[in-house]
Amino acid sequence: MSVGHDDILGLIAGNGTFPLLVLDAACAQGLKVVVAAIKEETFPEIERHGAAAVHWLSLGELSRLIETFKQAGVRRAIMAGQVKHKQIFSSIRPDWRLAKLLLSLATRNTDALIGAIAKVLGDEGITLLSSTSLLDPLLAKTGVLTRRAPTERECADVVFGRAAARHLAQFDIGQTVVVAEAAVVAVEAMEGTDATIERAGRIMASLEGSLPVMAGSVPSARGSHGGAPRPLSTLSRALTVVKVAKPQQDMRYDVPVIGVRTIEVMQQAGATCLAVDSGKCLLLDGERTITAADTAEIAIVAE
Repeated sequence: MSVGHDDILGLIAGNGTFPLLVLDAACAQGLKVVVAAIKEETFPEIERHGAAAVHWLSLGELSRLIETFKQAGVRRAIMAGQVKHKQIFSSIRPDWRLAKLLLSLATRNTDALIGAIAKVLGDEGITLLSSTSLLDPLLAKTGVLTRRAPTERECADVVFGRAAARHLAQFDIGQTVVVAEAAVVAVEAMEGTDATIERAGRIMASLEGSLPVMAGSVPSARGSHGGAPRPLSTLSRALTVVKVAKPQQDMRYDVPVIGVRTIEVMQQAGATCLAVDSGKCLLLDGERTITAADTAEIAIVAE
C-alpha cells in the first residue's frame, strides 16, 4: 500500500490481533504509526509493537480522537479490530460530537455507526483506508483451503447457508449463520461469531442422546453413562458455519475475520465445515488457521 508522500499513518485499534498485524506490517514498511487505542477494547500489548505513539482513548471520545490525529499530522488512517456493537448500550458517555452523531442516525447498525464516523473523519481531513491494505496476503483465496474438501452434505449446507447469510447481511444484522441439514441453527447478531457458533453447539448438545459430531466420526447410540442405547437422529447434527461479507462490503471497516480461535470454537461445538468469501475474509493467523483446521478435520472453502 502506498500512502503517497506522507509516511504518517493513524491506526484506530479495536480488540483482537488484527490491529497488531496492521501495526507490524506498517512498521515493516517504514511508516510512522500513531495509534488511537480504545481503552475498553484494545489489547495492552499494542504498546510493544513499534508504534511512534500510542494514545489511549475512551470509546466516547470522538473529538479527542480527531484532535490527537491532527496534532500528530495524521491524514490517513486504518481502522482495525473489533469494537463490540453492544457497546452502544454500555455506560460509556459519548462526547458532544459522538452524541450528536448517534442521535442523527435513523438506524444504529455497524455500517451506519462506523460509516458516520468515517464521514466525520473525512470532513476533518482524515481519510480512512481499507483495513486490509497492508494485509493482502492474509485474505482468503478462492477454493478449498484445507486438506479435506467439504462433503456433499456440507456443500449443500454451504449453498443454503450462503443464501441465508446474504439475506441477513444486507440488513447488517450479522455475518454468520450456522446450519445443519439445510436448517438454520443459529444466526449472528451483536454477540459475535464465536458466541454464535457456541450457541449452535449448545442447541445440538441439548438434544437427547446427542454427542458432538466431528468430521468422519460416527456418534454412539449409547448414553455417556452406559445403559440402554438412545435413538440417533435421522439427520446429521454436524454443523456448517458460513461467514459472509455484506453485499456492498466497505473494506474500511467490519471486514470478516477468522483465526485459530474460530477453529477451536467450531471443534468444541461439533462444526465440521467453514465457508467464507474469497478476497473479503481475513485469516488472522495465516497458515496456522489452516493447520488448526486440518488437525481438527474441519474443511474450509472460500468462494
